[in-house]
Amino acid sequence: MDDKLHQYIESLINERPPLFTEMEAFAKEAHVPIMEIVGMEALLQMLRVQQPKKILEIGTAIGYSALRMAEALPGVQIVSIERDQERYEQACKFIEKSGCSDQIHLVFGDALETVGQAGELGPFDALFIDAAKGQYTKFFEKYSPFVSDMGAIYTDNVLFKGLVADTEIEVKRIRNLAKKIHHYNEWLMNHEEYHTAILPVGDGLAISTKRGGSK
Repeated sequence: MDDKLHQYIESLINERPPLFTEMEAFAKEAHVPIMEIVGMEALLQMLRVQQPKKILEIGTAIGYSALRMAEALPGVQIVSIERDQERYEQACKFIEKSGCSDQIHLVFGDALETVGQAGELGPFDALFIDAAKGQYTKFFEKYSPFVSDMGAIYTDNVLFKGLVADTEIEVKRIRNLAKKIHHYNEWLMNHEEYHTAILPVGDGLAISTKRGGSK
């Protein structure tokens, strides 16, 4: 999205409650990646339309998106997985401070190794993937079976700041990651069991729903 347009949309968004602005400032200072404001608002609006009762999030970080979802959907239950000890502990502090501990259940560990633990807490109406970008396909494959037939899977950062469309990236590590995300996007768009749309909001948000289904 054009920077001026992005800034314009962001300027229209209402100011967040003090805890969220505190978390945004903390994330910026500590260099912790959290969802961009415009993308976050788009996700929240889609969730308001969907009205899921239970959400599984892969990638808690400091708990920002989990708390935003809990605030937008007061009746929702969220299970969120985080593998980084420091971020997990910080998320616990913010969640306790928010008073939403009864809505959010944190799971500490690598999401590729906590499948059984998280699965026991399902099924889920929504899956939100926002962790290691190079593992997106594995996350989708391992956790999509826990999503109800009428549920939705949301994946953040699928445009990787536009680098998925850049064929001349000089830094090898970034080039390889951009290729992995591009392959994930292609895989999603051609998935036999899911319909997917990619929205150019925030850093790119993919929305996947099962083909057919009656639940």
